[in-house]
Amino acid sequence: MNALSISNLKKQYDNGVKALCGIDLEVKEGDFFALLGPNGAGKSTAIGIISSLVTKTSGEVKVFGYDVQKQPSLAKAQIGLVPQEFNFAVFEPLEEIIINQAGFYGIGRKDAKKRSDELLEMLALSDKKRTIPRKLSGGMKRRLMIARALVHKPKLLILDEPTAGVDIEIRRSMWSFLKEINEQGTTIILTTHYLEEAEQLCRNIAVINDGVIAESGRIKDLLARLNVEHFVLDTNCEFDQVPEVEGYDLTLGENGNIEVALDKSQTLNMLFCALHEKNIHINSMKNKTNRLEQVFMDLVTGSKK
Repeated sequence: MNALSISNLKKQYDNGVKALCGIDLEVKEGDFFALLGPNGAGKSTAIGIISSLVTKTSGEVKVFGYDVQKQPSLAKAQIGLVPQEFNFAVFEPLEEIIINQAGFYGIGRKDAKKRSDELLEMLALSDKKRTIPRKLSGGMKRRLMIARALVHKPKLLILDEPTAGVDIEIRRSMWSFLKEINEQGTTIILTTHYLEEAEQLCRNIAVINDGVIAESGRIKDLLARLNVEHFVLDTNCEFDQVPEVEGYDLTLGENGNIEVALDKSQTLNMLFCALHEKNIHINSMKNKTNRLEQVFMDLVTGSKK
């Protein structure tokens, strides 16, 4: 079954701006799905329509088979939404924010309190349950947003830039939590500008640009299409000029590192052997850019040509 089915979805605002130009999209139940695109591409508009916060111009959107326009209550009951902006009452204690959210879904206070305690414990906020949000760090506020979105046990969790502005440690802990609830059966749709995050977490992807889907499919299939990968090599030598190795495009990088662009016909082993013959030994290596970032830029820039 599809968690989300979108067919020929269009949105044109009153000022004439076409935010969505007839997109089609399917997200399978249980998937961890990335919806990527540059600012202004149409991601937030699509999420707004899915969650019934924005009115579509035309097309069809179904959440677990429920039409968001014809069956809005049933569709919204399936969704937990974590928006970009903090939108909770800043002077209410954390547990009251979650309990009050549960009330919108008909959950009694006793059960809501139990669910609040569970979520705050899972998200390492239990010691803050009587604290008001204005005293929390940005990372804690993000975790509170996720807890609130999960209070009614939605089958579909939509995360719009959930780790924006949080430090690496908190981001990694949130990754672990999201992987866990996905493994337990919750379908997740993620938008993010941290493409490493999408590559680490998601199995499938859609890239939206200028209101159209530029590409969709399995992330590993998109990565397999990379024709050239860029690596940075840290060596045992310091170079004034780049060494010449026949058949390889080497450049001198920062701090005397070697940068190399490899196409599919070339291997790192062959390069390492050629460098070894010149008494150049590799201490370490890394991708110059995130692989998904390369695919993303190719799709976005290509769609504008």
